[in-house]
Formats: sequence, C-alpha cells, structure tokens
Amino acid sequence: MLSRTNELLLLSLVAILLTTSISACSAQSQSTELHMMPLGEMPAEVQSAPMTVQAAYQFNAANPGIMQDIPCYCGCGDIGHTSNYDCYVSSVDEQGSITFDNHALGCSICVDITQDVMRMLRDGKTPQDARAYIDATYSKYGTSNIP
Repeated sequence: MLSRTNELLLLSLVAILLTTSISACSAQSQSTELHMMPLGEMPAEVQSAPMTVQAAYQFNAANPGIMQDIPCYCGCGDIGHTSNYDCYVSSVDEQGSITFDNHALGCSICVDITQDVMRMLRDGKTPQDARAYIDATYSKYGTSNIP
C-alpha cells in the first residue's frame, strides 16, 4: 500500500508528465496552408506538367505579393525577368486575367526556388526568411534577377 505522501508524489509526477506531453504536442510545428490557384485555371501545359511544377505555378499565380520579392538565379534576368514570379506569370490585365510564362515549365532552378519558399512558409517561416534562404542557397548559380 502506498502512503498518502507517496500517493501525492505519484499523482504529481503523472500530472507533470501529462502537462509536459500536452505542451510538447501543441508546440510542434503547425503547418500553414498555402493559398493556391486552382489547377483548372492553369494552361493545359501546366496541367500536364509534373506535380511539383503544377504546384509551383499554382502558388506563384496566387501569391504575387510574396513571389515578386523572391529572386531567381537561373539566368532568366537576361530575358527580362525581375523575380521568380516572372518565371511563371508574364502579365496580369486590369480584369485580373493572367498570361502565363512557360519558362518555369523547363527550368528546375525556378521550380526548386518556389518549392523551397512554399516549404518554408508551410513551416511557419516569413517571406523574409525565405528570401534570405533563397539568396544564400541559390546565389552560387548566378546573379539575382532582382534589380
């Protein structure tokens, strides 16, 4: 038989373990849902592309405010691109209709950059954190296309 003191000690330990366990579960990284343009609104070439490319197009089209501040390092500045966003979107008219650029369909660096940004945002990082990571990771491939 446990003494009253041992019983209280045991109950205290159980309470501490439960509290610690609950805190640890709630502190785990919570995934943030990303805003994505529906695949059905993408051009046929994008719809038939690999899933990572599809997701990159969907994310870029839905997040110009983020992706216009993310550089690309594939050399596309030579064709007039000024951000990773330009690798996916050529223009947006006054009604919001998007003209897609097909550059990222064949460029793994563009897609990798977008995938890294998506991963970091899902992990709760800020767009500024993602930008710093992209600059540090991809600058070895060339110069940034952001003037």
